[in-house]
Amino acid sequence: MTSTVHKYQPKIFKALWLLLIPTLLVPIFPFLHFPSAKLAAPYGYPFSPSLPGTDDRRANLEAEITFYQEKVRQNPQSGLNLASLAQSYLKMAKATGESNWYLLAEQAAKRSLSNLPFNNHSAAIVLARVAQARHDFTEAIRLSQQVLKLQPRNDNALAILVTSNLAMGKLSEAKIAADALVNKIPTQSSLTLQALVLTAQGKDEAAIDTFKLALSVEEPGEIGSSASTRVLLGQFYYKHGQLELAEQLYQEALRILPRYPLALLHLAELETRKGNYQKAASLYAQVLPNNQKTSTIFDHAVLRGQARIKQLQGDTLAASNLLNQAETLLRQENAAGHTNGSFGHRRELARLLLDKNRPQDIAEALSLMQAEVSIRRDAQTLDTLAWALFRSGRVKEAQEIIQEAVRLGTQDGSIFYRAGIIAKALGNQEQAVSYEKLAQKVDPTFDEQARRTLGLGLESLGF
Repeated sequence: MTSTVHKYQPKIFKALWLLLIPTLLVPIFPFLHFPSAKLAAPYGYPFSPSLPGTDDRRANLEAEITFYQEKVRQNPQSGLNLASLAQSYLKMAKATGESNWYLLAEQAAKRSLSNLPFNNHSAAIVLARVAQARHDFTEAIRLSQQVLKLQPRNDNALAILVTSNLAMGKLSEAKIAADALVNKIPTQSSLTLQALVLTAQGKDEAAIDTFKLALSVEEPGEIGSSASTRVLLGQFYYKHGQLELAEQLYQEALRILPRYPLALLHLAELETRKGNYQKAASLYAQVLPNNQKTSTIFDHAVLRGQARIKQLQGDTLAASNLLNQAETLLRQENAAGHTNGSFGHRRELARLLLDKNRPQDIAEALSLMQAEVSIRRDAQTLDTLAWALFRSGRVKEAQEIIQEAVRLGTQDGSIFYRAGIIAKALGNQEQAVSYEKLAQKVDPTFDEQARRTLGLGLESLGF
């Protein structure tokens, strides 16, 4: 790691210099005010989150969309203007989680490519991002590789190769793309992707170092990336039982980007695990406010989180009602299929059905996961398939799948715990104990409350 840090010294010195500016200038210009980060280095955000143009992301994006819509209206055949409009729609989709923006982005990108079929990399990248959002990772990779043939160092195409290969469980391919991206320029985004690959490989110490390096080179104004990196690092610490540090990172992400849905969702999960149900419910309500009119990709996660709170409080009727609402949403999303514009979440629907634990639901969950595993084969997908197989009484097959998940290297206490459940069911007590110890090593706080928060509370290794 020493050589890696040396390689990125210019960026690191720049970040340190920016941190020193307030100290140097305040004695000379006492009227200047530099907001300080609430969380100390290396996790604190060293810049003001209220830079010009960052205070209202939706309004800014709406203005950008209006600008390019007018450009397209004036010149409907301009492939470049249509590509810019598609990019603006995609930004709005990512900022709001509203799937209709993805569809608009796709339509604009296709029109752009129709009018400008050659060297139109921006439109191709938009289509790749939309394909990725649909979990059509093969198509996302194909489109990205097309771009890379003409632009071998295209940042967006390489980033898509990283995340798509991660989802498919192709960690070697993901690493090659991540390393190429970082070797080109070690930005916060590229280093964060490299950290995610290291996490999936189980190289936790290197992952932490890389996450910290990503934060050391962040730029002012890139609030989306700054918030996202902290949420991802918070997830890492959460899964390793460092709840206080995870909470601080989630809170810092929300200070940078108020009401950031992913930060709210993960903070709500953390508060649920701590038993702070009222606080968790309040956080979920911020993601899904009463005045919301458009559905988002986060809605089902909110409903499931709210249902989990009710389950833990013993209110089974309210929990069932919330799960039914989440199931309705997920079925609507999955009904159309990839070819008709669906942004479905089969894995999430399968997990919900396994939560309900009725025979017909378990059979459907298994069917869903058998289809999903042909698309993505990361540790979490394999874990869910193993769970469905186990609940279906196909314990030996469940063991084969969970061991495949373990072999990927991802350090996840819930995966090890489930592997122990399966081993115990097969009569292999020694192996079950071994997996239990691995789960506790990854997360020393992986107690009954943690398991119940994850939906594992009904199963017990009996230790």
